[in-house]
Amino acid sequence: MTQPLTDSMPTQVSETEDATTSQLARIWQDLLGVKSIGLDQNYFDLGGDSPLAVQLFAQIERIFGVKLPLAILFEAPTIEELARILRRETSTSRWSPLVGIQPAGSRPSFFCVHGAGGNVLIYRELSQHLGLDQPFYGLQSPGLDGSRPPLTRIEDMAALYVKEIRLLQPHGPYFLGVYCMGGTIAYEMAQQFLAQGEKVALLALFDTMNWYKVPLPSIWEKSYHAGQRLLFHAANFFDLDRAGKGKFFLEKMKVLRNRFPVWRGMLLGRLLKNSITTKSKSRVLGHIWETNDRAGFHYDPQPYRGVITDFRPVKQYRVCNKPGLKWDRLAQGGQEIVVLPVYPAGMLVEPFVKHLAVALRKSIDDASAHCPLI
Repeated sequence: MTQPLTDSMPTQVSETEDATTSQLARIWQDLLGVKSIGLDQNYFDLGGDSPLAVQLFAQIERIFGVKLPLAILFEAPTIEELARILRRETSTSRWSPLVGIQPAGSRPSFFCVHGAGGNVLIYRELSQHLGLDQPFYGLQSPGLDGSRPPLTRIEDMAALYVKEIRLLQPHGPYFLGVYCMGGTIAYEMAQQFLAQGEKVALLALFDTMNWYKVPLPSIWEKSYHAGQRLLFHAANFFDLDRAGKGKFFLEKMKVLRNRFPVWRGMLLGRLLKNSITTKSKSRVLGHIWETNDRAGFHYDPQPYRGVITDFRPVKQYRVCNKPGLKWDRLAQGGQEIVVLPVYPAGMLVEPFVKHLAVALRKSIDDASAHCPLI
């Protein structure tokens, strides 16, 4: 909970004469609806979330002329730290898809790949529940800063992410995880690590499947899927006590708000397909989402000689029950299935995310025991 501002708090933004922090302060105050913000107050503690971050960085680009990826908030969640990055003129520094969400800790580093949306802000709560001793890195899509097009092939994404991980950790064993669409990327990363003679201790897939085997749905199947989604949301909601219901509702509102810029970007991209005007942040996000989805559906995974740990909700969508969509036929080293007490679309959302964190931490421990760090 954010503590009230007092005279003992750090210097307030209004008292500084630095132009960069003053300008950032005005942006934060307008977006967050807070009258006075301390230079070292955390964006997320002030109520900031992913949808607001889209607006925040759009304004930063307009005012400062610098394009920054949303995940920079993990590195610089305060006005003071963000101002320091802006002064550094990030255009002169090397952009990396690797994001240190929680880089401290003595446990083996865990690398979590983005989903279709491309950014890794969705993993913040999971990292927090795993604890301060668990190093946690995210891998975000190239192109989020708007300076380059996104990659269009799963193999190319995996090759880039493997290269970036090895710059940080030259040798395995590696611990990989991913949610939804990104499962195909992590799967291919594991294949490439093995091809390079490295060990993969853990390949953890969170509610994901072999999208290559998913047939194009009919209009009836799309309607049925939408109905199932509503039922699963309701099931998650009614499984909670009163306090949990409130937290879950607020979290789902954040998720919904997060989708609006993406949907808007997809619509604009179709309506203005041949437009030469500068792409908005929404159009960039929409384009990345569609590109990642398309890549996932075109990736044909080959048999994997390692073990796959499949984290599933108690019930899945009807389409997920068709033959070939699961990983058991591809996992030559075996498959471990972990069923969590949550329905689809709730695995990474408070308060259910704690169940995934507990199960994942155990899986990391078990994998470490069988494949210790060198």
